[in-house]
Amino acid sequence: MNTPTVVLALLAALANAAASVLQRRAAADEADAGAGVRHAAHWMAHVLRRPFWLAGAALLAVSTVLQAAALTVGSLSLVQPLLAAELLFTLAVGSLVFHHTPDRRTWLAFVALALGLAFFLGAAAPTEGRADATPGRWLLAGAAALAAVVALVLVSRLTRGSPRAALLALASAVSFATTAALMKEVTGRIGDVGAGIFATWPLYALAVAGMTAFILLQGAFRAGSLTASQPALTLGDALTSVALGWALFDEHIGLGLRLVPEILGIALIGAGTVGLAHAASQQETWDTGTGGTGNSTGTAGATASRAAARARSRRGS
Repeated sequence: MNTPTVVLALLAALANAAASVLQRRAAADEADAGAGVRHAAHWMAHVLRRPFWLAGAALLAVSTVLQAAALTVGSLSLVQPLLAAELLFTLAVGSLVFHHTPDRRTWLAFVALALGLAFFLGAAAPTEGRADATPGRWLLAGAAALAAVVALVLVSRLTRGSPRAALLALASAVSFATTAALMKEVTGRIGDVGAGIFATWPLYALAVAGMTAFILLQGAFRAGSLTASQPALTLGDALTSVALGWALFDEHIGLGLRLVPEILGIALIGAGTVGLAHAASQQETWDTGTGGTGNSTGTAGATASRAAARARSRRGS
């Protein structure tokens, strides 16, 4: 585990967390116009012009550059899981942006998730693999990733609120992990082909996967709280990346006696997931913004406030 890879990955995690918080702030401040593709497009056209969203987009670009640099000097299955630090960064940055600190159970759940992944990866010790993968491997891995994303999006259409946000974030995570794997493929090839990289398919597949991940992430921010979307996004990205690193680039994890701390890590992830499900912040109260009604909780609160005001007015008259 080399120091430059760790530093670059952690900086990417911080930039990712700040980007998510700022874009969620923009989403929470923008009133939800309703369901359907037309309403979603109308909502996105408005939210994309908000200063918080633009600042988040800039940080997302910075994160992408840092992630690419980390992948140049380190393995996919090391870089992506290090982004689990994004969970803790999200709460810290979110507390500053929303002027509201999540409850203790949410903090403990996020710490358990981050520590669990750290235990698992520390014991697994992912090894460096190939710089690129064969087309046959990409065909199978790409088909599996696409099937997973389509299934998650279809199931998300049957839900609302936090479950929908988590499902869309997980679909985005699979897409981001695929984007990272394609980025690894491009950086692995560019040294051999140079400008010829523009004539190869991974570069364009990278653009498609990245755009898909971006759109799904905006849908997750629109659907619900960061406490629903961020764990699914971060852990889904990390674990999918480990799987893709093994399937595509021959990156392997340790077994044998290392299974004990690996199982401990998985148990902590499970405990964090259960704790988060019961946390008060899961009810979408800490990151709803201050200028709009970007989710169902905010809409309900605004409606109740207007009703109370009308009732007081009637009593006064």
